[in-house]
Amino acid sequence: MALLRSYTVVTADEGMRMDALCAERGLYASRSAAARACDEGRVLVKGQPVSKKHQARSGDVVVYEVEEEPADTPLSGQPIPLDIRYDDDDVIVLSKQAGLVCHPAVDHADGTLVNALIHRFGANNLCSVQGDRDRLGIVHRLDRDTSGLMLAAKNDEAGSKLMEAIRLRSVDRHYLALVHGIIARDTGMIDAPIARSWDMRTRMAVRDTPQARDALTTFNVLERFRAESGDDGYTLIDCKLFTGRTHQIRVHMEFAGHPLVGEPVYRTHAPKSPAADLGLERQFLHSYKLCFGHPSTGEPLVFVDSLPEDLAAVLGGLAGRSAGRTEAGVSVLGETDGVS
Repeated sequence: MALLRSYTVVTADEGMRMDALCAERGLYASRSAAARACDEGRVLVKGQPVSKKHQARSGDVVVYEVEEEPADTPLSGQPIPLDIRYDDDDVIVLSKQAGLVCHPAVDHADGTLVNALIHRFGANNLCSVQGDRDRLGIVHRLDRDTSGLMLAAKNDEAGSKLMEAIRLRSVDRHYLALVHGIIARDTGMIDAPIARSWDMRTRMAVRDTPQARDALTTFNVLERFRAESGDDGYTLIDCKLFTGRTHQIRVHMEFAGHPLVGEPVYRTHAPKSPAADLGLERQFLHSYKLCFGHPSTGEPLVFVDSLPEDLAAVLGGLAGRSAGRTEAGVSVLGETDGVS
């Protein structure tokens, strides 16, 4: 979790480059860390991100973002249920339940997926490529309230190879999402960079700034559901991630004018009626398909996961409003039916 702190520029700081000031005044641990924070848009003056070359002026208030340190306590295993779909000497594939945070942080010191993995496999049998203090086994993440398939690794070699495969876009990740509104076209692509929001630093947003990172999502419409009083209708889509930015699908679908049903944060274009979220207490987003090459053998592995009960019940309640499945919908929903 990110924290926002501030520093007021004094007369002695006048004219200093921002990266030098941030390092010398202890805002960041080093000048390179300060420069990186500026490049990522995490250092602001008068509410606007500034470059590392920005010259400080006396009286300016520098607002800067730092990552909250994880709880500095020994990692421990906890008997949290895990739905393991595959594991061998290198790889774990699991279906994460909604509500489970992936790794410890100050506001979630325990009760996380990492604690569950330690209990199941032992701390010495998990990779530490993303950190040995709080992220054992983790190679990528799902949001707390996003359910479905994800990868973990048992050793650093496998973890590094899986992370590289994700970076090179050779891990095929598909999500089922129900969005507000009727999407007219059967396919779509959202190629829009994502960065921290201007006005709320805990949110992400599509932004055309040097600090934004490229983000690419494609989708296929699977089924449409007619509108009724209080809503705009719904569209069930299959989203494919080509990048893995924070909240990517949630941000991209809001940007496209079709926020996820049940979405608690990114809902600018959602209907005002609470009933339009169909009783969901979390976003309708489920990682249903995962395809990748085994990091040691290269063997292609494919996993498919059916919708959990809460999301399946929402679709069941909409069945009478269906305008029909697309060709992709017949294929995808047939693939997930009956999968456990």
